[in-house]
Amino acid sequence: MGANVVVTMLPTGKAVLGVWHEIVPAMDRDTLIIDSSTIDVERTRRAHALASKHAVLSVDAPVSGGTGGAKTATLTFMCGGAGRAFETAKLILEKIGKKIVHCGGAGAGQAAKICNNMILGISMIAESEAFALAEKLGLSHQAPFDVASTSSGQCWSLTAYCPVPGPVPTSRANNDYKPGFAVSLLLKDLLLANEAAFSVHASIPL
Repeated sequence: MGANVVVTMLPTGKAVLGVWHEIVPAMDRDTLIIDSSTIDVERTRRAHALASKHAVLSVDAPVSGGTGGAKTATLTFMCGGAGRAFETAKLILEKIGKKIVHCGGAGAGQAAKICNNMILGISMIAESEAFALAEKLGLSHQAPFDVASTSSGQCWSLTAYCPVPGPVPTSRANNDYKPGFAVSLLLKDLLLANEAAFSVHASIPL
């Protein structure tokens, strides 16, 4: 097909496999395909197997950092794939990302992304509940932020996306809560975590 590198980024594993089945057979031997979607591990491994069948290098490289990270080229990529494929992909991903992590073989990037997003989802819920409680207890928005952001409650989503107006300029709360990342996508991520946990008999009640 003439391209040395192809990058896909799609909403579901079904969509990724559908596209890969169309384009991978047309790719030249030893060219590279990178998928930066956030999808299930099982379909990711099937995508890698398809690439391997056609002698195409493949990397699953889901991404974290949001639209802000994309604009400033400070994204984090969590990568899964063979060493040679990863080293080739790293040269490309370094152009748009600040941290490129090789998490292991096929599907390992997706596994790491699922765990990361589970932490994010849980922490954002905890922050929202905590600030709602603080408000009812008569605290200003700034007081619990100043405490939690410099003590044991500190986490990235608090200091980047504090759920109330005031303390963090970049927070959506300071822009009338206009969306930047769809709730439906976070729900998808948490359902992927639930699916992955079920497949390995892990308990994730939170």
